[in-house]
Amino acid sequence: MKSKERFSKKEILRLLENKNLTEFQIKVLKAVAEIPKGETISYKGLARKIGNPNAYRAVGHALSKNPFPIIIPCHRVIKSSGEIGNYSFGGKVKKQKLLTKEGYKSKNKK
Repeated sequence: MKSKERFSKKEILRLLENKNLTEFQIKVLKAVAEIPKGETISYKGLARKIGNPNAYRAVGHALSKNPFPIIIPCHRVIKSSGEIGNYSFGGKVKKQKLLTKEGYKSKNKK
């Protein structure tokens, strides 16, 4: 396989099945893969979207297990307050850079 070879989202989602992830984590990551570039969703909103409205902390934990952090854009999940929240793959500065590059403008710069 060439290092520059790209996988489709469908292929990546199939690859999730071969990772050491729980069903819940896979459900979260599949939902995140659908977030369009330049858009965000809150941890709470994502928990609601997958049918577990009180599982927003578990959503955050599931995102930290993302084996494909750019392809499955976990950086697009932010706090309900508008703060960007944590990012396991380079910290808040990296998350802010990724969001800014995609055109996201933070309402709350904390």
